[in-house]
Amino acid sequence: MSISTQADHPVPAGLTPELMQWVRSQSAAGISLPTLLQSMRDVGWAEHLARRALALPEDGDLPPPFTARQAEVQVVAHASGVPGPDLSSNPCSVHAGDREVHVLISMHNPRVVVFGNLLSPEECDAIIHSARPRMQRSLTVHNQSGGEEVNDDRTSNGMFFQRGETDVVRLVEERIARLLNWPLENGEGLQVLHYRPGAEYKPHHDYFAPHEPGTPSILKRGGQRVGTLVMYLNEPTRGGGTTFPEVPLQVVPRRGNAVFFSYDRPDPATRTLHGGAPVLEGEKWIATKWLREREFK
Repeated sequence: MSISTQADHPVPAGLTPELMQWVRSQSAAGISLPTLLQSMRDVGWAEHLARRALALPEDGDLPPPFTARQAEVQVVAHASGVPGPDLSSNPCSVHAGDREVHVLISMHNPRVVVFGNLLSPEECDAIIHSARPRMQRSLTVHNQSGGEEVNDDRTSNGMFFQRGETDVVRLVEERIARLLNWPLENGEGLQVLHYRPGAEYKPHHDYFAPHEPGTPSILKRGGQRVGTLVMYLNEPTRGGGTTFPEVPLQVVPRRGNAVFFSYDRPDPATRTLHGGAPVLEGEKWIATKWLREREFK
């Protein structure tokens, strides 16, 4: 939709579904909040209503805008040789360049870190909005051929963004690179998954099985996977946690939070067996970032 001028129609007294749909579509396209706010001011919207539509405080500074092109992110790879946040001083939060990310849980064996405040509500909504029209039945790697296949253990729908495909995706990827001290180019494209009631992903490992015949062809694109970041884009009513059955640990989905785990070798001894528990009520949206040893092409 387009916002009509004040000369065409009086300014509405409240927020309409059409306006909120317009806001969501503009956010998904990567239009910055300051630009959206100014557009609404220009056509006569009251400041407090415009800010309410954009989920902004009624006064105060605005967050920095999403930019069409970000400066190259330079990071020093984590000293461990695998991705991970620098928690050597036991901080309660980590500065990830444009956002202060909270540290909620930190485990060493397996290496699991639960983050809070990694994504804003607006970023979660924008990613879901961009992904929704492209969702298809999720596939898994076929170890024999190196291709993909439908697997009864995984009953979600999913899609992949190209790395840096949208401004929001690019901004999140740069934040991840800083947070986990791992080169941006070593990351696979962001995968978005949607789980309806009953959908799940049974326990599995994310690394590629080293002795399977299809693995050498997979590794040509960037080497082994060495880390996984699962970001929660919404909150199911019941169920849908990320489980680590060998620990045991279950991470409850909270919008904007994430769970990270790394594995320095493709071996069950890393104790990174994990799964997505069945959604019992509501729906679950997540975004997953897999990190490789080398540049992913």
